[in-house]
Order: sequence, then C-alpha cells, then structure tokens
Amino acid sequence: MTEPTDDILTRPLGVPEAQAPERPLSRFARLVAPLRRPKVAAGAIAGGLLAACGLVLALGDPQGGEPRVEVAITMREPRARPAPAPVAAPEPQGAVVVNAGGAQQRSAEEIETASGVTVVRPPGSGPSEAVVIRVPPASAPRLAAAPDPRISEQGRHGLMPKLGEGRIRALDVYARAEEPGTGPRIAILVTGLGVGQAATAGATVRLPAAVSLAFLPYGAEAERAAARARDAGHEIFLQLPMEPFDYPDSDPGPQTLLTALKGLENADRLAWSLARFPGYVGVANFMGAKMMADPAFEPILREIGTRGLGFLDDGTGPKPTPANKGRTPVARAELVLDAVPRADAIDAALSQAEARARATGFALVSASGAALSVDRIARWARDLDTRGIRLVPASVALRGAVEKRVSTAN
Repeated sequence: MTEPTDDILTRPLGVPEAQAPERPLSRFARLVAPLRRPKVAAGAIAGGLLAACGLVLALGDPQGGEPRVEVAITMREPRARPAPAPVAAPEPQGAVVVNAGGAQQRSAEEIETASGVTVVRPPGSGPSEAVVIRVPPASAPRLAAAPDPRISEQGRHGLMPKLGEGRIRALDVYARAEEPGTGPRIAILVTGLGVGQAATAGATVRLPAAVSLAFLPYGAEAERAAARARDAGHEIFLQLPMEPFDYPDSDPGPQTLLTALKGLENADRLAWSLARFPGYVGVANFMGAKMMADPAFEPILREIGTRGLGFLDDGTGPKPTPANKGRTPVARAELVLDAVPRADAIDAALSQAEARARATGFALVSASGAALSVDRIARWARDLDTRGIRLVPASVALRGAVEKRVSTAN
C-alpha cells in the first residue's frame, strides 16, 4: 500500500480518489517540449551539425591546431667598413708601423716573441691605435738558450742551476752581453714581475732590452713570462721571497725564507724557488730586510754562489752587512727610482741616476714593475744616446765589469 493509512480509513466507500491538478509549464519547458519528440530532436541535431560544417568550410583555417609564429623581417643596409687608422709619425732607423687592432696586434706579439722585436705604443694611445715595431739591429746581443744542460741539474723540486765544469756559471752563460760603446752607464733592474700578466707584458714590451727584469717564483705563467722576456732580449733574475721586519703583517708569500726556520728548511725553500724557471743570471731579494741582516742568510748566500749565481739587493730596505764567506758576487742598487710613486718623483730619480753615472761612470738602480714606473723609464730611455748615456744589463754589477770606483759591487 502506497496511500497513507489515514486516507484509506477516512475516505468513504465507493468514492474514487481525487486527481492532483497538473502544474502549468514554464516558458522554457514550452519551448523545448517539441524537442522531446524523437523526429523533431533528430532533425535539430542534424541541422546543427550541418550548420557547424558550413561555418568551418567558410571561415575555418586548414592549418588550425598547428604551431605558428609571426616574424617581422626588416632589410638592413650593409655595414660600412671602418676607416683605416691613421699612420703614426715615422720612426728613425728601421721603425715599422702596423695597426694594433685584432689579428694584427696578435701577429705583432707573435713576431715579438719569436724574434725579439719590441712593440711600443705611442704615448696616450689605446690598444686600437697604431703601434711601432722597432726591429733590433743584427748586431744586437742574443741570449743563450735555457736551460743549458752544462749548468743544470735535477733537484727535488725540479731543474736547478749548478756550477758547470771549468767553473762555468749561469751568471756568465745567461747574461746579456754589454753592447760596445763609451760613456757613463746605467743598469736598471725592474722587479715584481710574473704574477700580473698585464704588468709583465708591459715591462717586457715597452722597456729597452738592456733593462734587466726580475720575476717572482709564483704563478702558473712565471716560467712562460720569463721565457718571453728572454726572447725579447731581457736578462732575467729570480726574486727570492724572504722575511721582512714586519712579518707576518707583510707576508712575501709561500716558501718564504724565515729566520726562525732551521737551515735545512730554508735550504729546501730556496731549492723550491730555484726550480721555478730556468735562464736567470742571479737572485734578487723580494722584501727580506730582516733575513738579509740575520746570520741565517749566510748559508743561503753561499748556496747561491755555489750554484754559479749572483745576488742583487734591490735597495728597498736598510743596507745589510751579511757575511759573505763564499765570496758570492753581490751588488746593491744605489737608488730606488719609484720609492715615491709619482711621475715627477720618478723623473727626478732618473735624473739623479744620470748624475751619479756621470760622476762615477756607473749607476745601478731598481724600480718596481708598476705601469707608472715602466712608462716613465720608457720615456726617459728614448733619447739616451743623444745625452751620452748607455743602458747596460744589471749583471754588469755582478760580473766584475764595474770599475773599482763603484762601491755597490762586492
């Protein structure tokens, strides 16, 4: 039974159940009522499909659904070639002018490395301007190849110089020969090279070949840079890191020789430095004022002399009085050109070096490899011949070629 019990009990017998009134249809229901008929619904669906196909054929994209991109294409005029760089003023005696841009600059560097040609940029010019290649005369001194097996031996840290048979010394074999001439002589040692590629290349290229260069034993490029300097005609020295008075506030670097170390430890550190690269004529100090004034320096100095080398003090510290029982060739720079790192002060120091050379016949000076120092020395050296001054390598002070009147050579 689906009817409630109360309705059955209360409805009189024989009276039929009342029919519920039908609800009126809504507007939407009246609209879709014809679609409830199967034939009408099928016709509506078919008409919709036909209309959709017509729209696709009339308006559709046959490439619809494919990736697409629009790119604006503009026509450009061909780039004009830059005007050729102006040619610098002609240089006397065999000067050749080339453009310093791109591959030509690299070619100039290759020529310089291979044949000793020196490349000098005009003052105030940039790398894009012309450079002047001064070709050395055929009579210019050439350095001996390094390493020379006669004066080399394998050590714990690598190849080191030694005193050869017949007392052949690296000081003599690797030295740059002094060019013939008369008049006052000045020897310049430029120090601190090998760790900065730009400064090292600038000193190698810009300075006259008679200027000696000193290289630190640090850096992956030290050996290659020293070889390039020798190829350009520069005599080279090895700079030995040694303890200064304010160590460790001023720290020369790894493998520094220290007064507190035992003799064998300092000897091993010396051997490490001596094996960094070949071809040097002697050893110069890197800092080291405290070490050179200490008795611990005497065996170091003796070992340097035993290996056929000389020792050159760059003059940056107080003058030491080391014992020299082994009679190692020793010299000290009389003047530090860039003790005051200003252009006018460096120029004044160069004039002072000229005066000393005229008074004694020879002057040994030093300078750092800073760009300012290199620039002032290069400018000063341009017209030395007209002033009657000759540049000679620093080994002259160590090889007994200096007159007795000079007190710096031992």
